[in-house]
Amino acid sequence: MAETRREVRQRIHRRIRRRVAGTQERPRLAVFRSLNHIYAQIIDDHQGHTLVAAASLEKDLRGKGGNVEGAKAIGKAIAERAKEKGIKQVVFDRGGYQYHGRVKALAEAAREAGLEF
Repeated sequence: MAETRREVRQRIHRRIRRRVAGTQERPRLAVFRSLNHIYAQIIDDHQGHTLVAAASLEKDLRGKGGNVEGAKAIGKAIAERAKEKGIKQVVFDRGGYQYHGRVKALAEAAREAGLEF
């Protein structure tokens, strides 16, 4: 039976997660993208805590989620919030999505704002 797009993405994401894990020194920047919004979290997998989060649903970032410009705003916001918490280095978890379009825009905006991958 054919897999759905979601099942394919989840399978790829599980494969990525076998190798990518966030530590206290270098947490994981996880990206989730839906049709209308994009979400980013910085996660310490050893403790199981989300340290920083940003989403296109937030009031100051609302209305920009479904496009590349919105992804850039989220990338910049997550990097600024991470700096406030003293986080400089992260590992990037693309969540099973291709490194293209909104995911790439978010990553590059976070790099420009000072996060190191």
